[in-house]
Amino acid sequence: MSGMTCGHCASSVSAEIGKVGGVGDVQVDLASGRVTVSGSGFSDDEIRTAVEEAGYRLAGADS
Repeated sequence: MSGMTCGHCASSVSAEIGKVGGVGDVQVDLASGRVTVSGSGFSDDEIRTAVEEAGYRLAGADS
């Protein structure tokens, strides 16, 4: 993910992804810019949309 620079950024991303139905847990690693999502019943597109709603972009994402 690109654009995250602080704990507030990580919190915002985590909160938005957590709103997606079926998401059980969200772990944001600010240093690496990685987000790990667990649960079931959600799509990659739903996670991408949540990240964008938080104001960020997945690294390497087409858009």
